[in-house]
Amino acid sequence: MLTREFLKSADCQSSFGPIEESLLLSTEQRTASLHQFLLNKPSKGPLWVFGYGSLMWNPLLDHDRVETAHLEGWSREFCLSLIAGRGTAEAPGRMLALVKGGSTTGLAFKLCCESWESELALLWKREMLTGCYRPLWQPLTLESGEIIEALVFVANPQHCLFKIEESMACKARTIASAQGPLGKNLTYLQEMVATFQRYGIQEPTLTALTEYAVQLSMELSATTSE
Repeated sequence: MLTREFLKSADCQSSFGPIEESLLLSTEQRTASLHQFLLNKPSKGPLWVFGYGSLMWNPLLDHDRVETAHLEGWSREFCLSLIAGRGTAEAPGRMLALVKGGSTTGLAFKLCCESWESELALLWKREMLTGCYRPLWQPLTLESGEIIEALVFVANPQHCLFKIEESMACKARTIASAQGPLGKNLTYLQEMVATFQRYGIQEPTLTALTEYAVQLSMELSATTSE
């Protein structure tokens, strides 16, 4: 599993697996992206981060409050080609992002005020390797009823890794067979659905995708062992 220690010491060009240089954001580009994003911070209050995938079960963020949160106007989709981490350029997996339409329930993390700038720098290293996400400020409704503005990573539909027009069968086959330096793509999907169950979040489409991918993975393992 990804750890803070790994992130802090990771060489972005090789630690997640080799990434074509033309796709990789430089340290300077990531820093500029973060700086520009913070210039548009809606208020001087706390900084919240919305987790809807791996940030939910493995946030690696120094936070002092977490609440279930609801985001309108965006929904989960395995729509990004995963060429590092849990996939490779030769056998890409699929990565979760948010696309326009629908709504999403996840977790909101309030970063500790004395360290949030360094936390975001680490988060940018994790999420902005290739720029296939766009960081936005979006309103969230917390379980308590409070409305906040939070950092939300959504899919960049202009990016070459964006793959929206795929059937469930195609995504399941891809996820079932992909793996990289951080493990199997299927493990990511299973962790995500287990987290949904833990928090009572209903995502029937992704649950069905998981069941399909698990079945295909078992068939693949059986074929390989023959």
